[in-house]
Amino acid sequence: MMPAIFIGHGNPMLAMSDNPYSRAWRKLGESLPRPRAILSISAHWTTPGAVAVTAMAQPRTIHDFGGFPKRLYEQQYTAPGDPDLALEISRDMASAHIKLDHDWGLDHGSWTVLMHLFPKADIPVLQLSLDIDQDPQFHFDLGRTLSSLREKGILILGSGNMTHNLSQLSPGERPTKWALSFDEDLKQAIDAEEDQKLVHCKEENALYTMAHPSDEHYLPLLYLIAQRKTGDTLRYFNADFDLSTISMRSFILSTK
Repeated sequence: MMPAIFIGHGNPMLAMSDNPYSRAWRKLGESLPRPRAILSISAHWTTPGAVAVTAMAQPRTIHDFGGFPKRLYEQQYTAPGDPDLALEISRDMASAHIKLDHDWGLDHGSWTVLMHLFPKADIPVLQLSLDIDQDPQFHFDLGRTLSSLREKGILILGSGNMTHNLSQLSPGERPTKWALSFDEDLKQAIDAEEDQKLVHCKEENALYTMAHPSDEHYLPLLYLIAQRKTGDTLRYFNADFDLSTISMRSFILSTK
């Protein structure tokens, strides 16, 4: 059975430099079995009112950010898509009403990480969108449905951050107390397998709105905790903070 991975992707420039986070991504990639394909759930593709999966043969590299050096915009990740797999997902999970998309591609939540995990870009990659009109339980339940793909050789990748408040960035400073506290709250819930505590985090944790002024970087986490199966072990990596408020904490679920 394929692993499932939650990655804290951080700012796009991390992909272009040698740093502890990108080194950990490369090291992880070297240890992974080769998947049939990758299904990425990125914080950066939201589709209100619908769920979509990329269905093109060659997804484009999307540079969905501004104000960065030219070389970042020149970076390409040329992994193929898999239209047949997209159709299979849409058909087999009909209750989720997943639409086939031919316009999006791979945004930086996917390619900045994948270029280190699988640098040869020779494994098909699909992206699944986030219907942000739905409640957290919907996202968790869809993640649970998608977990069957792991048994078919599909690696599930969730790309977001456990804390993500760009208005509070402080370059060079230590992590803020609220970020440390919220990150630890999530870790404790994950370790205790308190899935519903994570599903209802926005309602029950007073720090949620500080950690996540908007939901899109939190939602991929729900898809990944929903992947946990009997026999899985969970290992954390990159348990640190970028720019004082962005938790880079990541984890892998695997049967090893």
